Amino acid sequence: MGVESTPAPSPSPSRAGRNLPAAIAVGVGLGALILGSLYWQKVLFTVLVLVVVLVAVDEMIKALRTGGAAIPRIPMFAGTTAMLASAYFGGPMALLVALALTVLATIFWRMPGGSIGFVRDVSAGVFLVGYVPLLAGFAILLVQPDADGPGRVVTFFLVVVASDVGGYVAGVLFGKHPMAPTISPKKSWEGFAGSALACVGAGIAGVVWLLDGHWWVGAIVGAVAVLTATVGDLGESMIKRDLGIKDMSNLLPGHGGVMDRLDSLLATAPIVWLVLHLLVKG
Repeated sequence: MGVESTPAPSPSPSRAGRNLPAAIAVGVGLGALILGSLYWQKVLFTVLVLVVVLVAVDEMIKALRTGGAAIPRIPMFAGTTAMLASAYFGGPMALLVALALTVLATIFWRMPGGSIGFVRDVSAGVFLVGYVPLLAGFAILLVQPDADGPGRVVTFFLVVVASDVGGYVAGVLFGKHPMAPTISPKKSWEGFAGSALACVGAGIAGVVWLLDGHWWVGAIVGAVAVLTATVGDLGESMIKRDLGIKDMSNLLPGHGGVMDRLDSLLATAPIVWLVLHLLVKG
């Protein structure tokens, strides 16, 4: 989820280079859907996350194919489903077991195709398994605690959205010094500062108001989240540049593909889960 995402052409793009009204509409709609499912039935939230992640996996399969890697859908989709279900019903260890089985299935499924390109295809498949469904599994782990699972998920979304919005606003208003011009030219240090301030504030608000935790825990959540969100954003930008593509797809108006929205979320989910698991009693 990056502050500098480059959208499909629009008749009236914003200064930051994306169709802002469409992006806001899509973001609000997705947020309402996620929150509604989360507070109605946690299993419904898990199913919704699974659907979104399966779409993201499919986008990644298509993107990596442009780089020459052939990744089979069946073991990827089956493994993704198994990993997220394992996280929901069995917790962290079950998620890791499902990860190992998915990696093995990816290797075995590719074997009949012969040795040519075997390492390339398997490496790409294992990378995809670790990048998307494994990291998404930590978002499912966040919802597990009966007492405050939904609050943990909302806090997670709050810090990532705050990082995105804070960086976007600060970058548009004050951005002058590029952070990584060869990777993401529109990302600036001023935008990063805005992300940090907004992210820490959102972390404190979420932990104190939703989880009845200490403010300093929220500050830690926000501080680490802004780092992981930025790394996630830059990491996907590097993937797209390496593959020579602009967006993962054009599924979401003003946003690009599902993966273009998940990059920061995926990178941030494990660290938010870990900090809250260690420092906030469920």
